[in-house]
Amino acid sequence: MTRNLDFFNILLMLLSMVLALLIPFELFLFVYAVLGPLHYLTEINWLQQKNFFLTRKNDQYFIAFFILLLAITGIFNLKGYSPLLIFTTFFGSLALLFIGSWRRRLAALSGILAAGILLTVFFYKPFRIVFSMFLPTVVHVFIFTGLFILLGALRGKSHMGIASIVVFVSCSLGLVMAGSAWNQSVISEYLTDSYRIFQSLNIRMAQLFDFLHFTEIKARLTSADDQNQLVFFSDAGVKVMRFIAFAYTYHYLNWFSKTSVIQWHKTSRIKGIGILTIWLASIGLYLYDYNTGLKWLYILSIAHVLLEFPLNHRIFIDIRKHLRLKAAG
Repeated sequence: MTRNLDFFNILLMLLSMVLALLIPFELFLFVYAVLGPLHYLTEINWLQQKNFFLTRKNDQYFIAFFILLLAITGIFNLKGYSPLLIFTTFFGSLALLFIGSWRRRLAALSGILAAGILLTVFFYKPFRIVFSMFLPTVVHVFIFTGLFILLGALRGKSHMGIASIVVFVSCSLGLVMAGSAWNQSVISEYLTDSYRIFQSLNIRMAQLFDFLHFTEIKARLTSADDQNQLVFFSDAGVKVMRFIAFAYTYHYLNWFSKTSVIQWHKTSRIKGIGILTIWLASIGLYLYDYNTGLKWLYILSIAHVLLEFPLNHRIFIDIRKHLRLKAAG
């Protein structure tokens, strides 16, 4: 069963890679609007059944509190505080996993908050890039997905599991290295307007890929038109978009392939109807106006990222455990 699932996921990786190679911009906008909301809803439902992988039931209110604060920052245009809130939730959820005493928990959370404030004051720009831009996006959909694949391979001890890791990394590298001649995206006014909110992510991603010669491009970024040229029409922009489109598409497809995890048949009728209703309403909102859909569904998107933090920490712990056992054995 595990072998068949690994093989199926390799096929999903290859499908995601081909689509990202040919139509990266359209692919991303489609999967983000159609698959994204259903992924958020079903994963939150599953995490709730697992008590969000926290040690105590009431610990979930800690994360819920910061989700509420992030919603407030979004409503009142105070997103400058988002990095601090996400940082505190990320490391705070780690503290909750390892610390049992309420007194020690309070001390740890106070220290984490203080560290976040210092980083906000003295290193705001890199702090914002890491925790407000990269962590909820490419780290969540690419790095954590890769770690899930690695853990599955370590647990299953199968050659197909190892192959899936190799294919995952190879697809990512291939998309970044392939020439832009393969790109068939049609850059319309609707596409550029719908993708506008994500442009800063692409520009920052381009900075990470030194071989894309971003320093030569950066000198020409003096206006919005220059940014559009980089993101939508340059060789560097196309390569970055391919990577992002692949990461998001496979992240969603990988989740929906885990039918034994989601367990649709065990979802109550009321929850099922609620999930379906919200999902269809979300798609309708995106069809009405893509940017309106992004604004209204921001909190659902960020909520599923934050609620997954305890699981992300456990993945690191489990990988370390399996690697130590493998080294010892």
